[in-house]
Amino acid sequence: MKEHLSSVWTRERRAAKSPALGRAQIVRAAMELLDAEGLDALSMRRLGARLGSGTTSIYWHVANKDELLELVLDEVYGEFTVLNVRETTWRNAATSFAYGIRQALFRHPWVIGFIGTTPAIGPNAMRMMSGLVATFDHAGFRGLDQDYAASTLMAYVFGVTAPELSWRSMLDRTGLTSNELNESIQPTLEKAAADHPELAARYAEFRRMDVDTARALNFEFGLTCFLDGLEARLNRAASPLASRGRAEPDTPAAGDEAGNAPGRRRE
Repeated sequence: MKEHLSSVWTRERRAAKSPALGRAQIVRAAMELLDAEGLDALSMRRLGARLGSGTTSIYWHVANKDELLELVLDEVYGEFTVLNVRETTWRNAATSFAYGIRQALFRHPWVIGFIGTTPAIGPNAMRMMSGLVATFDHAGFRGLDQDYAASTLMAYVFGVTAPELSWRSMLDRTGLTSNELNESIQPTLEKAAADHPELAARYAEFRRMDVDTARALNFEFGLTCFLDGLEARLNRAASPLASRGRAEPDTPAAGDEAGNAPGRRRE
């Protein structure tokens, strides 16, 4: 007999033994530790020390570290806000959602390391996905296309933001600003591109740009292209020609110079 997926959300929640230590306090302390030191720093022992309690008290609320991460991940999903699509356009809702994810990832960079490895079935995750599916339903997508649009939007944001998080981590290690770090690697780029003058010219152009501004514009460019693609797909599906499979031959207007009847093709 196959075992069901174990999750903190599928078992009954225990009441707190003490008003000083409940699930909310544990999750908040875990997030503070993760924000300060990253995913590898989280352990039940360190969390207990941060809370001023033993690990036994924590295990009363969560069975293991995996369950704790489920709770913490759902807190992050609670920061992914989806606008009510009936009060705006679907593009505005999708754009706001994308920027919301981006900012949440900047606040909690550790989360990108385990999104997709932990069940996202908490109340905040469910509320988020319901709003996102409603957004693409309102746009005109049907069936699995709603899920494909939603998952591709999230994949775009994660994919573009992940290298930025690595860049920010490098800044923290070096103590440099974005522009200072960019300037420091220019000699290496010039040497590497010595046999590729077109790339050398591009690197020289990038050297004059503000790095943070360039990254923000890059995100906006990609997001706009993605949404344009979705809109073009919707427009194709709505076109009368799409259901016919091919364009029909043109017919001359009534009373043309050949005196043909309306709708009859000239030979």
